[in-house]
This record gives sequence, structure tokens and C-alpha cells, in this order.
Amino acid sequence: MSGRLRSSPAWTGAAIAAGLLGLATALAGRLDLPLILTGLVAVCLGGWLGGRGREAPVPRPAATTQRHAVAEALLAHVPDPVILVDRRTLVVEANPAARALLPALHHARPLSFALRDPEVLDGVEAVLSSGLPRRVALSTRVPLERTFEVQIGALPMPDGSGVSALLFLRDLTSARRLEAMRVDFVANASHELRTPLATLIGFIETLQGPARDDAQARERFLEIMRVQALRMTRLIDDLLSLSRIELREHVAPTAVVDLAALARQMVDAQGPPAEARGATIRLEEGAGPFVVPGDSDELARVIENLIENAVKYGGGRISVGLAREDDPRLGPRIVLSVVDDGPGIPPEHIPRLTERFYRVDVASSRARGGTGLGLAIVKHSLNRHRGRIAIESAVGEGTTVRVSLPEYGTAALPPPADQAGPA
Repeated sequence: MSGRLRSSPAWTGAAIAAGLLGLATALAGRLDLPLILTGLVAVCLGGWLGGRGREAPVPRPAATTQRHAVAEALLAHVPDPVILVDRRTLVVEANPAARALLPALHHARPLSFALRDPEVLDGVEAVLSSGLPRRVALSTRVPLERTFEVQIGALPMPDGSGVSALLFLRDLTSARRLEAMRVDFVANASHELRTPLATLIGFIETLQGPARDDAQARERFLEIMRVQALRMTRLIDDLLSLSRIELREHVAPTAVVDLAALARQMVDAQGPPAEARGATIRLEEGAGPFVVPGDSDELARVIENLIENAVKYGGGRISVGLAREDDPRLGPRIVLSVVDDGPGIPPEHIPRLTERFYRVDVASSRARGGTGLGLAIVKHSLNRHRGRIAIESAVGEGTTVRVSLPEYGTAALPPPADQAGPA
């Protein structure tokens, strides 16, 4: 930043006064922390706010240089995006968080080249013309849906020629997701728990009344109640897992995960339940290693859910495969496939399989312990991992589920897929 700054002691003093005025404005606005921060940034930036102009470069005093270093460090450590534009809406400076959010953001180029939201741009123009702070909402759709509150403050130019504008983007994604998660959890839980709760109440009343002294009926009813209670436990566990994943869906994991090791672990764990149902699971690995950036717990849950579905609804032979492919659009990918020889799925159901509580056969799914959330958990986990899911099936010919993830070390992570279907 310092290579672009020009200042003199006079300009420095005027710019600091401008920064203090911005800080005072923020303090007058009921102690709004982001606006106070913008005022402090302006104070630290000192001489360069108004000194970008007609003066020839002059040697900086040590105090001014130190102030610029403090400003750079302060901006670099602000976790939320901060952008400063001049009266022509040209970008003067931006911190690393802003450049990461808006890769097209460049010094001395119009803000509209990187941020095309009309409401934000109109808000900047209004602040530059009136000098009054504004708050506007910003929503992004790519690569993931995120929500920001943009606080725009005015900083007077030292020469009195107008004002510059400072944008502070507060990320509200987690808060909004948490709010939606609470609403969805209550709605889904109340809907799905109604049936097992009614069943439990009915059997409890029967045991308290007509079947009070019937030992045979009591044993049968208690077993049904145990099954219903387990179903509610699984449902609540799946809802909580899905809510936690959705809450962090916009934050891509960065740890290194060996997908082959996870696949072997899940195949071993699902072997006994599969044998109890008369099925066998076989792991087919290509030439490894199969390393991806990810969260090992979430990816283990993805593999577990896919194998469980194949065991519950597939045939007698299940194959889990790992391979590497080079997608011309997405780059190097690691592909995990789960193939069964079961009855297959009618084509009209395939696009909706990853929806919450969607079941091809409701009665069969509940009888086999399904909650209708397994593939929804898979989809949202893959969204977080920038992965893809494709489901191919034909009636009487079995089902193939393919999951692809970016290979570790890939430079670009693609946006997440939102629907299941052919790759």
C-alpha cells in the first residue's frame, strides 16, 4: 500500500482530522462497532486519504511511515471485507478479506467492475452525495449463497472537494442459516415426530388399560414402542447432523483426507449389517492415492449413508469403487461410486431423491429404519466440499450413485451442485 501513497505533514494533519470526524460520526451512531472501526482505520491511514493528488512525493516522517504500517496491519487483520472508494467510486484500498470475496477488485478501478449489486452501488452513490451513512443488504449466489450487511460510511476529503466512502461488509450467513435451521428443525421435527409419538401414546394408554394384565400383549407392545423410540432418535440425530452441516455449508474444509481409508473403514463397518440382510459389499480401488480436501467425519457420513441405502434398498451385491478422472471443466477429481443390483428407481423420482424426507416408497422406507434424510445430508455435505452427486438407475437394473470431489492440490474449487442427476 505504501508504494502508492503520497503525503505531506499538512495533508497528514488534515486527513487525520477527516478520520477523526468519521470516527466521531460513528460514535454518535450508538457505538456501532463496524463504523467505529472504519473511523479508526481512517485515523491510521492518515495522510494518504487526501494526499493522493497533485503534490509531488516528499520524504515521509518516521511517524507517518509507522502510521501507514499500522494501517496496513489493521486492515489485514480485519476478518470482514473492508473497501475504500474515492468520490468517483474508484477502489482506493481493500483488505485481504475483500479481495478474497471479490477477486475482480483492483486498485484504481471502478467498484462496479467487481461488485455488481445495484442496491450497494446506489448506496455508495447516496453516501457520496449526501455524506450520510447507509446500510444495505448484499446476497451472493456463487459459489455459495451468502448474505452480508454492507455498512457504508462517508469520510470527508481533506481538500473539501467531497467525500470518499468506506464499505464494511458484515457476514450474516451463519446467523441467517442458524435462524433458518431453527425454523426448519421445529417444522420438520413436529411433522415427522407426530406419527411415532401418537403410536407411543396409544400403546401406553392400552398398557395402562385393557392390556394391563396381558403379558403377551405387553411384550409385543413394548417391542413396538422400542422401535418407534429408536426411529425418533434416528430422526432427531439426522436432523441435528443436517442442521450442523447447513450451518457451515459456506465454509469449505481445508484438511487433507484419504478417501480410500475412509471407504475401507465404512465397508468394514457395514459388512455385518449387510450380511444380516443377505448382501455382500466389495471394495474396488483403482490406482491411488485418493486424497481430497475435506472434513473426515462428514465424508465418512457421506460414504456410510450411501452404503446404508444400498444395503437397505439394493440387491445382494454392492460394489464400492474409487477412481480418478480429469474433468475438462472441473479439473482433477476423485470419484467414489456405490453400485447395487437392486430393483432400481423409477426415473421420475431421481431428481427429488436428495430432498428432505423424500421417499420413493414411504412405508418400505420407514419399515427399514429410513428417515428420508440420508441423501439430503449427502447433498449438503458435498456442497460444503464443492462436490457433485449423480444418481443413475433403471427399474430392474439396479442403482449407481457417483460422488466426485476435487483432488487435493487442485487450484480452483468449483461451485457446488444443487441437484442430483446424470453427471
